[in-house]
Amino acid sequence: MAPQHRRAKARRLALGAAAVAASAALASGLVAEVGVAQAAEPRAPAPTPVAPAVTPSALTPPALTPPALTPPAVTPQALAPQAIAQSPTPTPVAPTAADGEGIPAFGVFLKSDARGVARMPLFSHWLGGTELRVGHTYLPGHRWRDIEGAADFLDVWAHWRNKKADRMLVLNVPMQERNEEGVSDNEVRQLLRRGAAGEFDHHFRVLAERLVALKVPDTVIVLGWEMNGTTYTHRCGPDPEAWKKYWNRIVATMRSVPGQKFRFDFTPSRGQDAVPWTKCYPGDDTVDVIGMDSYDQPNGMSFDQQVKEPYGLQHHVDFAKAHGKPISYPEWGLFRNGDNPEYMRRMLAWMDEYRPLYNTLTDYCPHGVWQCGANPKSSHLYRSTLFGRGDQAAPPLTPTPTPKPTPPGTTPPPADCTPLDLGSWVEEWLGGKLCLRFDWW
Repeated sequence: MAPQHRRAKARRLALGAAAVAASAALASGLVAEVGVAQAAEPRAPAPTPVAPAVTPSALTPPALTPPALTPPAVTPQALAPQAIAQSPTPTPVAPTAADGEGIPAFGVFLKSDARGVARMPLFSHWLGGTELRVGHTYLPGHRWRDIEGAADFLDVWAHWRNKKADRMLVLNVPMQERNEEGVSDNEVRQLLRRGAAGEFDHHFRVLAERLVALKVPDTVIVLGWEMNGTTYTHRCGPDPEAWKKYWNRIVATMRSVPGQKFRFDFTPSRGQDAVPWTKCYPGDDTVDVIGMDSYDQPNGMSFDQQVKEPYGLQHHVDFAKAHGKPISYPEWGLFRNGDNPEYMRRMLAWMDEYRPLYNTLTDYCPHGVWQCGANPKSSHLYRSTLFGRGDQAAPPLTPTPTPKPTPPGTTPPPADCTPLDLGSWVEEWLGGKLCLRFDWW
């Protein structure tokens, strides 16, 4: 599963400029608050044609109790596309990991573009200040120029990564263009063989050079994810041997770029799917992490069954241990079994026990807990479990006052917030008008 990427070519440079402007505003010491008076935003793209309708929560995001400091950098109304569930301030649940080991790196997928970066502080605030150390995004797979990593797409993520030394950037990288266009098995087979012969090496060299130039040479590359399925043009099934050779060529090409420190994450989807994922494993020399995308599916399958099924969660842990590799969960979340707090509890406990290098929850409907109002029970459990972990916990949360009714389709800017007229296309991209509040006087 992965988000769809539809970006108009004519808007790329303009969107990049808007992202830079928003990042600069967030970083400015003079700007105490940046907000967006939100208009209707298109729903985050679902990974499959089957997805339950979004049920907006009736509650608003939490707000910090004012501790005589400047207001939060971003207002919750600015960037959250769904109403965010708020429950009473949870009591933090102690992690089950051994003392002194620290909290495993985790994050959430919130959006592929600059909005994903801008929403992370809001998500962290919702968790009582628990820091998201992992930023996760996907390169579009439409054409090779997208897979080469355009600067206007990557720069905001690189900027976020470089703000703190302990952060991790996770980047899903397609192995073929037209990656979600239903290419036939026969054509995929030919493409894999062409890749194994080195025909596409130069595209991945360009990507590696750009990542190094952006000062994110330690990016975790989730290359050719969910290769054991049928969705992607980079799938393994039509020719596993060619697929493995192609993976190895890509890794060798990217590792040849001076200054790189990439880690390559081999990530199938849980279970056998179209082909056993072990048949696609390219070898220990070119794999640094063994990941797994694991959603709560199929319908009616219990968590114990997800653990024990062939090529399931236990097989993944055992396989990685046998190969001396850390594990990861680049994608996980709710799905076919709806709002399932038991799955959420068991999956969080599983990761506390097995200590993956990182995990990132997919946070849009039907999988998520913050941007999706359809999963209130799971949302409460997730928030209670992770609330206030670490040394950066925020002050206690207080309820947000109920806002006065506003005309349909409009949201007024926050008090003392000056709307900026940036043009209709920018407002469409942001989901509303940008407004700034200055405290320098």
